[in-house]
Amino acid sequence: MKFFFAVPTILLGILGNPAFASQEHPPWPSADELRAIQLAAFNCSRDNSPESCSSARTLADPLMDHPSLPGNCKDVVWAVLEESRVALSNNVQRRDAIDAAAKQLTTKCSKPVKRTQSKSKLNR
Repeated sequence: MKFFFAVPTILLGILGNPAFASQEHPPWPSADELRAIQLAAFNCSRDNSPESCSSARTLADPLMDHPSLPGNCKDVVWAVLEESRVALSNNVQRRDAIDAAAKQLTTKCSKPVKRTQSKSKLNR
């Protein structure tokens, strides 16, 4: 019975710790960073070389561990990571898959802009 109460107490102590709670999130990726990943993916699509595909994967990989990015952004990043591999033949389907994921990267992963409501909508 003591073990049953010990686990929640330990978790509460760890999660309730101010040092744990005050950790700052890494900064949101800038438009320039997203554009660099996008261009690297386009290069991988076009060149189908180990250097260009490795560059795209290396640039995109840290976004998967970013705590603030939404799931739909991580889905696009995952697609870039999976598709940006060297293939035996650089066919149209491969290039289109990489290009489609790269095109969505800047729209899905950019920092959301907060809308300001006009005063007339607030008074309703």
